[in-house]
Amino acid sequence: MTRVAAIDCGTNSIRLLVADADPATGELVELDRRMEIVRLGQGVDRTGRLAPEALERTFAACRRYAAVIEEHGAQRIRFVATSASRDAENRDEFVRGVREILGVDPEVISGDQEAEFSFTGATRELADHDHLAKPYLVVDIGGGSTEFVVGDDHVRAARSVDIGCVRMTERHLVRDGVVTDPPSAGRIDAIRADIEAALDLAEESVPLAGTATLVGLAGTVTTVAAIAQGLEEYDSEAIHHSRISFDQVQEITSRLLASTHAERAAIGAMHPGRVDVIAAGALILLAVMKRTGAEEVVVSEHDILDGIGWSIA
Repeated sequence: MTRVAAIDCGTNSIRLLVADADPATGELVELDRRMEIVRLGQGVDRTGRLAPEALERTFAACRRYAAVIEEHGAQRIRFVATSASRDAENRDEFVRGVREILGVDPEVISGDQEAEFSFTGATRELADHDHLAKPYLVVDIGGGSTEFVVGDDHVRAARSVDIGCVRMTERHLVRDGVVTDPPSAGRIDAIRADIEAALDLAEESVPLAGTATLVGLAGTVTTVAAIAQGLEEYDSEAIHHSRISFDQVQEITSRLLASTHAERAAIGAMHPGRVDVIAAGALILLAVMKRTGAEEVVVSEHDILDGIGWSIA
């Protein structure tokens, strides 16, 4: 067994998984899993650069993760960075900071690589669920991008497009540095137009209709699942492999779009870092379900982070 540490640094959050990996079987035994909202992608869509305060928040989280990794005695570390750091002009500054803190270079992966990791992490366990038909369409709604992957035992097709809960919020819902609360119909329509254009792009590579099981990943989907279940606090065991119907997603999206910051913050299972971006994320999920014709989405707590862990194993 090899003790590994996988880090996924996205536009909105940075997450850590420490696990014991069996190189022969690829089995992962989870020891520690944690997440922090650092909003690395703050302003990237507008400026093309990583903001100094966003870098410092991310580096502070890396220092805390370095202590956890040392405590567990992980032998191998893999740090994967996704949408925000792909887009930024000053990503070299980000790379240097991570190297100094953790002793490894962050791998700024392509959207296709991101999709592959997400698919592996999300579907490896689904083989045990005979009632879930293949092929799977895995949708990973991130802060800056959304990945679409179709496959059964292996990936058949994948595409990453530049819609995410942070990117859509900053592009359409922020005025004078403050999120419009609640947004006007015109702003909502603008987000929908961007989403539909991105789904058109995704469909050039990935068949969105006709897949048997829709699998949803990442914080937008898991938060909507928590709201659907009426959870007073976030419960990953209750959320993992739960299902949300189209009608539930539609109702929750409407509720989030009509709510104020205070009303969203009062939702028990809502992470403070998602309060301002969850409505845009829910719009993406709803549009995906409409485009695919899916009656429900299967929610997975295992995603790109687990895929990174499998890759080390």
